Amino acid sequence: MTRPQRGRVQPLVAATDIPEAPWRAVEAEVTKRARLNVINHLLTQVPYEDLTPEPPVLPPRPPVRDDHVRPPTGSQDVVPDVVPG
Repeated sequence: MTRPQRGRVQPLVAATDIPEAPWRAVEAEVTKRARLNVINHLLTQVPYEDLTPEPPVLPPRPPVRDDHVRPPTGSQDVVPDVVPG
């Protein structure tokens, strides 16, 4: 943010920074760290408890079928593989 922009924004922030909706400044020299810091801050503002359910009781797996043939991929909608690796 340039110096003239900062001069216009600071009065706006000062006038609208209220307890019900406070402004938060983010040190953003390294944007990845800034994003992670914001996510961490937001998550710490929400009270939560662990609601992990108990694992379900599953019946035994059926035997493996040897006669299954995979359909050709040309007949399926496939998500493009864009991630290297």
